Amino acid sequence: MGKYDCLKLETQLCFPLYVCSKEIIRKYKPYLDPLGLTYTQYIAMMVMWERKKVNVKELGERLYLDSGTLTPLLKKMEEKGLVRRERSSEDERVLDVVITDEGMALREEAVKVPMAMKSCVTLNMEEAKLLYDVLGKIIQDIRE
Repeated sequence: MGKYDCLKLETQLCFPLYVCSKEIIRKYKPYLDPLGLTYTQYIAMMVMWERKKVNVKELGERLYLDSGTLTPLLKKMEEKGLVRRERSSEDERVLDVVITDEGMALREEAVKVPMAMKSCVTLNMEEAKLLYDVLGKIIQDIRE
């Protein structure tokens, strides 16, 4: 192996991860456009549909987003009437995000998205679980 082989694209794990992520997000677009959501708004709504109310810090941690990305994202979602931001009743320094009725109603349309996306990725359940676990391990290792 030559000195510069480590600089070849085909030796970089980050490259296929980058391309895969970019292409999967691109495949989501036609399913999310009718919902009026970007991919990042969609994953934020997934947390909101599950939790109903979450503070901004926890939401950022769950989505791996910093406040510089999260604040404008939440502002746009609030403008669309999907969530509202309010000061916590327990601690006014904490900003909570609360899903609105309109945001909850969007879940009925969004439930179709994962099934539509299954046609884009042809992994079986076992392969999908393995990939999810391996990616989770990589994320955990990088964040430590």
